[in-house]
Amino acid sequence: MSEVKSSTEGLFTRRAVLTAACAAGAAIVAGGAGAQQAPRVKGPRVWLDMDQKEIDDAYDQSVWAPNQKHLNARRDAANKRALARIGPPERVAYGSTEVEKLDIYRTKQANAPINVFIHGGAWRGGSARASAYQAEMYIAAGAHYVSLDFISVLKAGGNLMTMADQVRRGVAWVYKNAASFGGDPNRLYVSGFSSGGHLAGVVLVTDWGKDFGLPADVVKGGLCASGMYDLKPVRLSARSNYVKFDDATEQALSSQRHLDKLNAPVIVSHGTAESPEFQRQARDFAAAVKAAGKPVQLIVGEGYNHFEMPETLGSPYGLLGRAVLEQMKLVGSP
Repeated sequence: MSEVKSSTEGLFTRRAVLTAACAAGAAIVAGGAGAQQAPRVKGPRVWLDMDQKEIDDAYDQSVWAPNQKHLNARRDAANKRALARIGPPERVAYGSTEVEKLDIYRTKQANAPINVFIHGGAWRGGSARASAYQAEMYIAAGAHYVSLDFISVLKAGGNLMTMADQVRRGVAWVYKNAASFGGDPNRLYVSGFSSGGHLAGVVLVTDWGKDFGLPADVVKGGLCASGMYDLKPVRLSARSNYVKFDDATEQALSSQRHLDKLNAPVIVSHGTAESPEFQRQARDFAAAVKAAGKPVQLIVGEGYNHFEMPETLGSPYGLLGRAVLEQMKLVGSP
């Protein structure tokens, strides 16, 4: 297993600075620079050494990214700029329900490779159009970029299986219909971020022969960015308030438990300013893939929080953008 880190070693993390600033402010409010807040009383252990509040926070990235609002605005502005340059995508249905559609951004190259992107949003939000800023990199490099839309878990009544089924069918549609937009079905890759990173992992361990009558190696490579690969701890968190977890769902959609079906190299990534639990999920997944004797690369973004990591996927010089283009053989290793 290879590991790549960005080059900001030695810098204080945003979280460390923020924590220090908040602590100082709290002390002043409480009664002067020398005052201290009483420590929070830790509750019963729920997962590893975490109590309920700690595991709830561990799976809520907004706790760890105080600049989330600004990053969302920056992404929206980047989307508008990209769409002004490359034009709107072709919108195509891959299924029968209204949400089962995908956006295709075509490159000019004939019979080109394809990258299918699966958006994040805590399984509740996000959209295909919100990742338009990433498309420009792919089409400039000679690849088609396809972004999927799929049901929110809230509209699915808490059922993650419905979402996973749609994403798998979306990828199957792209494989079967690649020639219709100038794509090469034998060079199909997937990428996903956050809850989309979880779903990318699910796609990578799909039994394509059994479930779809397709070759076992439909997907030739994947990026699982800042995702979750074992749902047991997620099930114990506040996400269970809107996801109807059960034993069958936990087992079926924990990609780390199905590596016997993995037939493609995987890039796994996390930022060092993400929650420690998301970092652990990435490390454990990468280690499990390596232990299974399958190719994996772990990329660690030094100083990046959860919402900053996907920005590096929109640039051929970014941490993730460079890695994915190398995986697709669209650029050589430095």
